[in-house]
Amino acid sequence: MKRTYSLMACALLATTATTAMAETIQVGPRPAYLIDRMPEGPLKAQLAACENGPFKRTEFSIGHRGAPLQFPEHTVESNRAAARMGAGILECDVTFTKDKELVCRHAQNDLHTTTNILTTDLAKTCVTPFTPASGDKGAKAECRTSEITLAEFRTLRGKMDAADKSATTVAGYMDGTAGWRTDLYSVEDGTLMTHAESIALFKKLGAKFTPELKSPSVEMPFEGFTQAMYAQKLIDEYKAAGIPAKDVFPQSFNLEDVLYWIENEPEFGKQAVYLDGRYDVEGFDYMNPETFAPSMQELADKGVNYIAPPMWMLVTTDRDKIVASPYAKAAKEAGLKIVTWTLERSGPLTTGGGWYFQSVKDTIDTDADYYSMLHALHTEVGIEGIFSDWPATVTYYASCMNLD
Repeated sequence: MKRTYSLMACALLATTATTAMAETIQVGPRPAYLIDRMPEGPLKAQLAACENGPFKRTEFSIGHRGAPLQFPEHTVESNRAAARMGAGILECDVTFTKDKELVCRHAQNDLHTTTNILTTDLAKTCVTPFTPASGDKGAKAECRTSEITLAEFRTLRGKMDAADKSATTVAGYMDGTAGWRTDLYSVEDGTLMTHAESIALFKKLGAKFTPELKSPSVEMPFEGFTQAMYAQKLIDEYKAAGIPAKDVFPQSFNLEDVLYWIENEPEFGKQAVYLDGRYDVEGFDYMNPETFAPSMQELADKGVNYIAPPMWMLVTTDRDKIVASPYAKAAKEAGLKIVTWTLERSGPLTTGGGWYFQSVKDTIDTDADYYSMLHALHTEVGIEGIFSDWPATVTYYASCMNLD
């Protein structure tokens, strides 16, 4: 019988019992859809041979905001889906409300694109009210968690992260989901979470934790709430929940946050992840370690053990083969463990993969190259794990390669 696959399908059909507790990991049709499009060769043959599993939960597979390829990010539903796909680590991006309570949002100022706030009475709290598109000016809005209380935050519902800047109405502005994503699983809206609620959920789902301390949109200190207090409150919520430090990988793009954890919460600091955003720093060149400030060795000497750049900084090409970049080699030489982001956030790869694949764009021309990139990151770079918008793709690979 001929097999057919669909990106929009969420009937996760391929299942297998993978633990003594008969845990069921569901990878669904997408991995096979990608493998079918790979050119004939050893990697395709190896992956195809794993079609019937067994599939297992793996820390190599990290749910990026849950499974936002199809589910509203940072919602209960999105994270349940990611866990069912075998993500061994789940992410809560952490920001705070007006009353300084921690909640899961990718940014403090993204409520206008990730929730239904513009259709509620809380729209009046937005620092930039909805303004329709007019002439050559696009529609705009900005709504922050720091403008509402936790009680008010709990009244909101999650939607797919998107906005149509050509819209002249709130309804049109909110209806901007990319064609390669879907609103199918947000019709009934998504359930938002506090950070503490995410801890309880992830524990129940059998996953470990990687909270990211987000840069505030407000000036710090915020009504006496300092950056150090913010970083400490994140850790305190794991302590209050009885979560061992070895199960938590706190992250930040702010190196000072990472160093705070290393100094003040050393057990948690051992696994603190420095998210490397230096690609935005003038003069930085991922192909030239002499431009790295601080250097990889200097980071290691400060106690940093994990570094997490975007995928493209870890790879380059050599005669049409994806290989480790000087950045990746320097990190390895300094003894740093590497995590990277984000697989399947680019949409269809037929035009080169965009920002996440920019360093190897000449080798990228089909969705099958999600596996080409993943394989190179594993075999050439030696990553510890990878964030993905659809964890099943990574879980399939990790299970096939027998990665923990």
